Amino acid sequence: MVRSSALRFWVQCVAVSAALFSSENVLAQKSLKEAYKDFFPIGVAVAPRNLSGPESDLIKKQFNSITPENAMKMGPIHPEQNRYNWKDADAIVAFGQQNGIKVRGHTLCWHNQTPKWFFTDSLGKQVSREELLARLKQHITDVMTRYKGKIYAWDVVNEAVPDTSNSIYRASKFYQIIGPDYIEKAFEYAHAVDPEAKLFYNDYNTESVAKREKIYQLVKKLKDKNVPIHGVGLQAHWSIYEPTQAELEKSITQFASLGLAVQITELDVSVYPKEHERREKKTNDTSTFTAEMEQKQSAHYKMLFDTFRKYKGTVTGVTFWNVSDKSTWLDNFPVPNRKDYPLLFDQNYQPKKAFDGVVNF
Repeated sequence: MVRSSALRFWVQCVAVSAALFSSENVLAQKSLKEAYKDFFPIGVAVAPRNLSGPESDLIKKQFNSITPENAMKMGPIHPEQNRYNWKDADAIVAFGQQNGIKVRGHTLCWHNQTPKWFFTDSLGKQVSREELLARLKQHITDVMTRYKGKIYAWDVVNEAVPDTSNSIYRASKFYQIIGPDYIEKAFEYAHAVDPEAKLFYNDYNTESVAKREKIYQLVKKLKDKNVPIHGVGLQAHWSIYEPTQAELEKSITQFASLGLAVQITELDVSVYPKEHERREKKTNDTSTFTAEMEQKQSAHYKMLFDTFRKYKGTVTGVTFWNVSDKSTWLDNFPVPNRKDYPLLFDQNYQPKKAFDGVVNF
């Protein structure tokens, strides 16, 4: 009798342990896109090299949206006036279509990575306002026509607001030659080509009080003029030290007050204090992912996604900038040859501690 009871107790313990293990395993295997299927698409920035091998498998398992990291920027896709380089962008869009993954376009107008020919004539002289507007319209029309119906949202204008100075507008070549209305023209050109696409203004440092206010004033002017803008992209190149939840919520609610959607467009969480300017490596710049960094990053990612979910309906997409810690743009920025660990997957494509806090809620 004692033996029989003990046996039954042992069997029950094994069954409970198995159930617990199974439950934990299910949680561990939950993907980002599954966890957020009732909230918003989960995206990732990609290059053609990511579309095969283990990174491709990870993308297909975890994400339901992709953004070309560089392939659609003005320089790479339109290096000469009468020549487009479609190969890389075509490959990314095809990958999305073949795997039922949404595609975000990035970016139609950006002062950086714009080829020099855009601003000069055949003699090397600066073009007129009319000529630059014509070139901008042709570029937007050509690119968007090629991918019409295949890209659901576009970053139309990127980083048009300066970090310093009192001006709302960055003194870019577009601004100097055309004036501030180049921004509204870009949105109008884009909407004319694809009226179904969601059009975003995209920028970084959106949690900085001064810059947030300037971005707000810029997009408010567009809204007041009935320019076809649908949302603001918060680039979200953040760190384990920033932003605070209050800062993030203020940015989301302030832009939402204009009737605009908000997307987190370029998310990564550096394990180092945030810097926006390149500098030389110092003796105390290490490349070790410490236990303290891991804990802080995990807590920060949890706070960020708790906040994103809180604003369901307003936050309409979250995109990570790069696939895994194996290779990220932050490995060399702002400090050359310094390794960073800003993403949810490690260098072996395995979920990090931060991943659990994001998918298990």
